[in-house]
Amino acid sequence: QVQLVESGGGWVQAGGSLRLSCAASGGIFSINTMGWYRQAPGQQRELVARITSGGNTNYADSVKGRFTISRDNAKNAVYLQMHILQPDDTAVYYCHGTIVTLRGGPLYSYWGQGTQVTVSS
Repeated sequence: QVQLVESGGGWVQAGGSLRLSCAASGGIFSINTMGWYRQAPGQQRELVARITSGGNTNYADSVKGRFTISRDNAKNAVYLQMHILQPDDTAVYYCHGTIVTLRGGPLYSYWGQGTQVTVSS
């Protein structure tokens, strides 16, 4: 059973930094895209950043220049380095992966349980 487990959330003052980590495990053949999404109270879940297996990245406009996504394919892990955090970045951050569990099989979408990031002004 595939699991994505996030870590690294917490509380930080505006202007500070945090690094989120996510590790995928359990019956994985290959991972295509990995990414981070966030959901603030009363808001829809939105893409923050994603990265392909080849290292191509894309970011939400609101985080460009402040956040960096990276991955370690050998560890089935993805990271999000966040700098110059602002109160508007406060949200639950979710790790996401599109994963193949069997050779030649389809891609499935998996989510982590989420980690809270709180930025105080």
